[in-house]
Amino acid sequence: MPELPEVETTKRGIERYVTDATILSAIAHSPKLRWPIPQNLNEVLAGQQIESVSRRAKYLLFHTAKGCLIIHLGMSGSLRIAPSNSNPKPHDRFELILSSGILRLRDPRKFGAVLWTEQAVEQHRLIAPLGPEPFTSEFNADYLFQRSRNRTCSIKEFIMNAHIVVGVGNIYAAESLFAAGIHPKRAAGRVSKKRYADLIRHIQRILTTAIAQGGTSLRDFVNEEGKPGYFSQELQVYGRAGEACLKCQSMLLNLRISQRSSAYCPNCQH
Repeated sequence: MPELPEVETTKRGIERYVTDATILSAIAHSPKLRWPIPQNLNEVLAGQQIESVSRRAKYLLFHTAKGCLIIHLGMSGSLRIAPSNSNPKPHDRFELILSSGILRLRDPRKFGAVLWTEQAVEQHRLIAPLGPEPFTSEFNADYLFQRSRNRTCSIKEFIMNAHIVVGVGNIYAAESLFAAGIHPKRAAGRVSKKRYADLIRHIQRILTTAIAQGGTSLRDFVNEEGKPGYFSQELQVYGRAGEACLKCQSMLLNLRISQRSSAYCPNCQH
């Protein structure tokens, strides 16, 4: 599914088109996604101006004077900018008709979400429980070390827990743990503060690189222009089980952790 780099890429791509644009109408072609799209959304949004666009975890937030439109891309969704005279295509589930064009949510599996809130968005039930963003000062070695004490879950499960830190999905967790030399099944409570500091450095570096390259298009993620991301060309371990480690030439092995594939190097990761 689209992870933090893909969602951040989307945010950066669309904000220049939608910021300060007026919403002429909101059209739900498929009213039921992961949750039902509010029935009165067109009535609420028509005539409002999009003041800014931000991202919290994997949620895209469209801020207006009245409230905030929350969009999640789900398992395979994408937001695309389309000309004003274009027609929706199959799998286009929702669209904002704007003074600057059309913003369309394409979601083949219908696992995405389009929600509305008039409360402070930080207090929304989906946003409030989230952990810190990985690029903030709150995400530091002291924080991870304290949160991990007495945790017996694997380090990979720990850093993929959105209540601990947001945006470290399966691909980026695997890559960061390899870069830090940490075995993905090592208990989170048995990782030292020094190793957490090193892991944070690699998480931030890898996410930054992925954002710069437009994300990782292993299946069907594309940006606002329908183009893929290219971080998949940088992958060291993810999806490479059975191949040679690029550091030591040992064969990469595979584990199942929380029902997810976890390739790793038995020689480089401890």
